[in-house]
Amino acid sequence: MTLDDLIRQAEATFSRAVAERKAKQDALVALRAGIAGGDATITEQTVADAIAARDTAGTAVTAAEAELTKLRAEKTEDERLAHAARDIKPTDTRKPAYDEVARVGAEERQYAAHKERGYRDGKWARNSKPGAQFERDVAAAFLGDYEARDRLTQHMREERVERGEYLARAVGTGAFAGLTVPQYLTDMYAPKAAAMRPFADAINGHELPADGMTVNLSRITTSTSSDIQSAENAAVAEVDIDDTLLTISVQTNAGQQTLSRQAIERGTGVEAVTLDDLYRQHATRLDNTLLNQATNGLTNVATSVAYTDASPTAAEAYPKIIEALAGVEGAMLDMATGDNLAVMHSRRWYWLQNALSSSWPIMAQPGILPQMFGTNFATAYGRGLRGVLPNSTPVIVDNNIATNLGAGTNEDEIYLVDRTECHLWEDPNAPLFIRAEQTKAATLGVLLVLYSYFAYTHVRYAHSRKVAGTGLVTPAFTGA
Repeated sequence: MTLDDLIRQAEATFSRAVAERKAKQDALVALRAGIAGGDATITEQTVADAIAARDTAGTAVTAAEAELTKLRAEKTEDERLAHAARDIKPTDTRKPAYDEVARVGAEERQYAAHKERGYRDGKWARNSKPGAQFERDVAAAFLGDYEARDRLTQHMREERVERGEYLARAVGTGAFAGLTVPQYLTDMYAPKAAAMRPFADAINGHELPADGMTVNLSRITTSTSSDIQSAENAAVAEVDIDDTLLTISVQTNAGQQTLSRQAIERGTGVEAVTLDDLYRQHATRLDNTLLNQATNGLTNVATSVAYTDASPTAAEAYPKIIEALAGVEGAMLDMATGDNLAVMHSRRWYWLQNALSSSWPIMAQPGILPQMFGTNFATAYGRGLRGVLPNSTPVIVDNNIATNLGAGTNEDEIYLVDRTECHLWEDPNAPLFIRAEQTKAATLGVLLVLYSYFAYTHVRYAHSRKVAGTGLVTPAFTGA
């Protein structure tokens, strides 16, 4: 077990201790509130016991915090010593010749991005390939070009100064000087694009309880009654209130990757790149689940507003969006917050922007100029609200929305929700990371696992709506 593993265990212990102390304090507050409210069943001994339990939990918090602080201090000291060891240079009284010194920082790198043919003003020209000069020198060196060999040798000196800790692990790299790739190429790796979690980041987030595999909510499903009394002294209306338990499952979102020890130890940034990709896929799967999961996903719980049209236009689609928003508020009644969201695929958002019209809403809306079909905030994908519709409803663009729906498997949907009634519970420490070396030790493998627990619901109030139908087939950008 590594020091990092011990720190993660200590962090978990500290979090549990804090939660336990909070629970004890809440119980004590409840007892005192009961006394203030006249509850005669609460004795002084009960309060004293609650105080003692709270103090015991507080002592556990202090001990857990002290252990965590000690472990973190040890890690800081280890990192400081390791850094100091890397900075130690052999003492040599001989003064090297001027042309034997690699002056990284004082002189330009042998291979630098700005020296490439296709690199201008901080950008690569179209069809330009980073590292082309390096590759040409490698090929030329094998064919006997001495100048190319000199450039590669100089590059190797620079690598020993800047990345000596990596080269020290590679036996015999001096014999293959031309095969050490310039650093700026690895810095420019392109991660695989992912849809990420725009919807999950926009809805009502909560901290997932520390224990249990379900979240239970009480919903009042039978309300009391009130009516006009038929006559003096006649019975007034009475209906017994009743609730129904809404049980929400806690789910596990996880992914893994086994890397060879050679890839980690002899590569540059391999583990970090792999973890970044795992995180991106982890975030995408969570968001996709909230939208598309069978039974509970937004597409399966939202009431449909049909938009059927063989030649759809944005001007015709907009009234359907308003109809859906009316349904949201009609379902929520006095619980409606007005904090509504429209959630759509990027192709639908750009289709709405593509629309041209000589008509506009007859009612003015806050923040919307007359004759404008909404407002585009010009925000990048996944960075928050993309704009507002003509009635000021904010828009979230999410490319986890399916585009293969309907009989023609070419439709998407537009979702309308009260943001505060789309609930997502997540572990505040998520996602968690496991790095296991022992599991794959026999094959020199290192297992990386990324996981988190979460729960969600869109049906505390059954309010959500979706615009769906043939009017939302693959859009044609005609301006109509």
